[in-house]
Amino acid sequence: MASSGPESRTAPTAGPALATVTMRYWAAARAAAGVDSETRTGATVGEVVDAAVAAHPDLARVARVASFLLDGRKVGRDVRVSDGGTVEVLPPFAGG
Repeated sequence: MASSGPESRTAPTAGPALATVTMRYWAAARAAAGVDSETRTGATVGEVVDAAVAAHPDLARVARVASFLLDGRKVGRDVRVSDGGTVEVLPPFAGG
């Protein structure tokens, strides 16, 4: 006869904590966003950039080719952000 005890259940795991960061836009990124800076939330650089693109659709073409700085260091989209950090969107620059 089968046991009538409670089923084993796994508690859902919480997703990554969201952080609030300052976004700074330079050159063409600033023109596309229409602002110099703003705050966004997300768990990674990619998430906060995606949130900015959702709010400013013209930013999409710039974000595809931009470099990102997190607190002054060049990083990839998968890097986690912390509350109070700064993400800078740097489009490619021409000239020397």
